[in-house]
Amino acid sequence: MGIFHLFAGPATDKGVEEYEKTQGAVLLDVRTQQEYAVGHIPGSQNLPLDQLKTIEKQIPKKDTPIFVYCYSGARSSQGAALLKQMGYQHVKNIGGIADYHGKVEA
Repeated sequence: MGIFHLFAGPATDKGVEEYEKTQGAVLLDVRTQQEYAVGHIPGSQNLPLDQLKTIEKQIPKKDTPIFVYCYSGARSSQGAALLKQMGYQHVKNIGGIADYHGKVEA
């Protein structure tokens, strides 16, 4: 493992694969509505980071597996931390769509 591996973010492709294999999971895009409209991972739900405190309307069960992504991984990291503070038990930051190699839809 090289030194650059220490700074590598979550593997978005692997995170999406894990999401697809996890029953009842939610794939959450925390980018803005405009960014989401330009292109997002199929099956994802959009809730911008600045609106994340309203998530209980969208995902009321705190044991729901939530896979969070954004553009680069920075906002998803913040979002995952906030969700954990709010009591969500199964939250995973999978990074950014910029590193994603799968299908994207608009």
